[in-house]
Amino acid sequence: MSWRDISTAPDPGTVVCTIDEVEGVRAFDLSGFPLLVIRDAAGLRGFVNLCPHQYLPLDFRGGNILSADGVRLICSSHQAQFDSTSGEVCAGPAMCGLDSVPLRRDGNKITIGDG
Repeated sequence: MSWRDISTAPDPGTVVCTIDEVEGVRAFDLSGFPLLVIRDAAGLRGFVNLCPHQYLPLDFRGGNILSADGVRLICSSHQAQFDSTSGEVCAGPAMCGLDSVPLRRDGNKITIGDG
């Protein structure tokens, strides 16, 4: 499934937040579209905030979803683990990785990209 297949997927150019609002990982609800934004030394990335195991947000049972070393995103419901750079599944019950959402920096703002 692609992020664009979700009925609430935002249009390219939609403003998510300002760059200063994200350090590490932060979850957003964009009019019903669940988005994770990660900003760290590896850059800026976005993923659909739905664990592919049961399609619950990774932060459904709590907001602490980034491993202490920043390498993995961890589903708070099922403990499935995903690479925080690629979204690929690392461990747990999920059979596939997180769907990537293209982001871009537009001045001080983070927006949905065209990709």
